[in-house]
Amino acid sequence: MKKETLELIEPTPILHSKKCKITAFSIKTLLQFATPIVALIAWYLYDYFIAGATLLITFIVVGIIRAKIRNAVIPLHQREYQYDDASIAAWYTAKELCIDTNPITSNESLLHNAEQKD
Repeated sequence: MKKETLELIEPTPILHSKKCKITAFSIKTLLQFATPIVALIAWYLYDYFIAGATLLITFIVVGIIRAKIRNAVIPLHQREYQYDDASIAAWYTAKELCIDTNPITSNESLLHNAEQKD
């Protein structure tokens, strides 16, 4: 009989500092609202046709940015799951921008845990 193993899923990182939380919130806001805001600005400055084209182009560009960020930071075996913009922003902020302030990924905490085991 074949033995199946379940891979552990890493939870979405928890951001501890205020700077990291603000950064994650601004990335989430950019991913969510960049498309309609840019389209409304194009509609105000130009006309409906340009606004529609800008809406489509911005939708594609933000989708590519979202996918690149998601694939850069979420572990390989978890990429098949669906993540919302807040989770993608939290992963990106914790793994790329706030490495030193995150106690889980900090080298000092890893060294401290290794010393406690010995």
